[in-house]
Amino acid sequence: MSLRTFIKHLPSSLSFFNSLSCFRSFSSLATQQDPYSLLKEDPIEICTSLWVKSFSSPVDATFPNLTGFLSKLDLWVLAYQRSCAHVTGTFPPRSALHSHTLHSLLSLQNAVVHNRFRWNDKANQIIRSPNDKPLTKLLSKTKLKAMLDSDDPCFQDRVVQEVLLMILEPFFEARFSSKSHAFRPGRNAHTVIRTIRSNFAGYLWFLRGDISELFVAADANIVMGCVEKVVKDKKVLNLIKTALKPVTRSQQPPKSGDTNELRRKKKKKATKKKILNENEPKPDPYWLRTFFDFAPEEAMKVPSYGYCGILSPLLANVCLNELDQMMEEKIVKFFRPNKLDSIWKDSIDDGCHNPSWPEFVPSSGKEKTRRMNYIRYGGHFLIGIRGPREDAVQTRKEIIEFCESKLGIRLDNSKIEIEHITRGIQFLDHIICRRVIHPTLHYTASGGKIVSQKCAGTLLSVTASLQQCIRQFRRLEFVKGDKDPEPLPCTPMLYSSQAHTNAQMNKFLETMADWYRYADNRKKVVGFCAYVIRSSLAKLYAARYRLKSRAKVYKIASRDLSRPLRESSNNSAPEYSDLLRMGLVDAIEGVQFSHMSLIPSCDYTPFPRNWIPDHERVLHEYIRLQDPKFFCELHRSIKRQGLIVPQDEISEIFWDCKTLGIRRYQSRGKNEPNTASEKVDLTS
Repeated sequence: MSLRTFIKHLPSSLSFFNSLSCFRSFSSLATQQDPYSLLKEDPIEICTSLWVKSFSSPVDATFPNLTGFLSKLDLWVLAYQRSCAHVTGTFPPRSALHSHTLHSLLSLQNAVVHNRFRWNDKANQIIRSPNDKPLTKLLSKTKLKAMLDSDDPCFQDRVVQEVLLMILEPFFEARFSSKSHAFRPGRNAHTVIRTIRSNFAGYLWFLRGDISELFVAADANIVMGCVEKVVKDKKVLNLIKTALKPVTRSQQPPKSGDTNELRRKKKKKATKKKILNENEPKPDPYWLRTFFDFAPEEAMKVPSYGYCGILSPLLANVCLNELDQMMEEKIVKFFRPNKLDSIWKDSIDDGCHNPSWPEFVPSSGKEKTRRMNYIRYGGHFLIGIRGPREDAVQTRKEIIEFCESKLGIRLDNSKIEIEHITRGIQFLDHIICRRVIHPTLHYTASGGKIVSQKCAGTLLSVTASLQQCIRQFRRLEFVKGDKDPEPLPCTPMLYSSQAHTNAQMNKFLETMADWYRYADNRKKVVGFCAYVIRSSLAKLYAARYRLKSRAKVYKIASRDLSRPLRESSNNSAPEYSDLLRMGLVDAIEGVQFSHMSLIPSCDYTPFPRNWIPDHERVLHEYIRLQDPKFFCELHRSIKRQGLIVPQDEISEIFWDCKTLGIRRYQSRGKNEPNTASEKVDLTS
């Protein structure tokens, strides 16, 4: 190497050797220990014990010692596997991890436990991503600066975030309100829609609030104050506090004269085809990316706090849980039952829940029960109020004051809108409205007389927003126009085969049909989506095969576009049927939902009022069975009823076989067998 080249690479080489020496200092403790000797437990059992411990503890319990879980190398190995699955798309088995990877994980664990870990420290990476190339050459100053200033998250930060998430999530999940449904296991947008359909009938005024400002920038002191109510471990709190620092970029904004050059460079880069590396994961298929663009407004914003990464949604729920608890207390105080009302007479949880009419609410009587309900999905919430509009105005005022004092968010009236049920309330791309019905109720009066009486009531209707669906299609350039949208050709699939294009669109339509599963107008919306996709593909095929119009495409390929549009190009080329028989081409699937009869109907399965996810129900049952008092009472009740526990029956069979060689036949009235046929010779 020449002197000039050495001087040119001198800063980068110094930083490289500094990082190398820092890595050696971090791994000095790891070299003294054998990582294989520290892998003693199953990480799934450790996580399960955390969930059981959190759900069996009192609600106001605190957890001062969590550093012991940071010292378990098994959790770090699981976190590394999950991080690799996120980066590479494959989950590496534990037995396939190399020894240098385990030593690096041990070094990272020691750095975190001994307070030597720094977030986004790209110059001193203890463990690197499997996709990163090993640093065998000296880095130039330009490449080093580009690496430090890049927006790509650090891989080792992801590993630490995974460990913290596995440790912290169980303790907060046990204390979260059942009113929140976003960024939580076992809950999603469908549970919100089903809860609204089941529990929000009879409300006149609705408050639709947007507090997603908390997702963009949150005060670190407020977040830490909410976390410290449950977690008291100083090491874990210090890790979260340092990660909450805002991300600083050292890049300077471009000058006004350089903006045109940057645009030209971006255009040039966009035209080039990107060649994926050997270990680089493939991008999402077209149907999945298209469906992601259909995400409702309430699900578009995801929290991002400093270097917290995947911890940000959990921390956002921790802060917004304060609002959930406040609303739960307000729901109890607001409830004013009325004996003249036919439902909600005594408590909040009572009321009619007819499986055939789960949303039916009678409207007879001069006065109504005053009642309130609340549900939240991420940074958006919905409040239903059965009472005058003044109560809705007062509730909005209290929420604004609470958010400003407790969460540090300043809201105005435009962020919390008050709407009447007759106008329809849009939430998660579904419109909540009501229909007034006049059914005839049959009941038995005093004296055994059957009375048939007509009454008035309301039926809650949850329908999909067709206008919102058209707007999303227009944004994706599938249609143009507002009142009478005209489909456009699906140009991103121009160079794909007919079989691949139809398969992609079928998966998209199946996902859309599943998304609108609980909408009353499911057939109408899914039928519209199928019409747009089918017309868009017909225009695409007309342009690809030069057929001039959609009518000619439908004439050749049929209504569902399942027949091949190009049977044979010339006499020398084999036909499509011959190629299909030889396995040289894929079978063409017809575009789904070409007829309304093929579209599934709305799912009206009633949703339980006190619903909890399956994993929480199993946890509660497991904790209940672990209680020795409950087990003793259950054993005594079985003994009193004359039933035999399976363990006791097995013991009796074994004892009879050892002493008598036979099994004694036992029945309710007889203890000894009467006939020889009732004896079973176990010795044979």
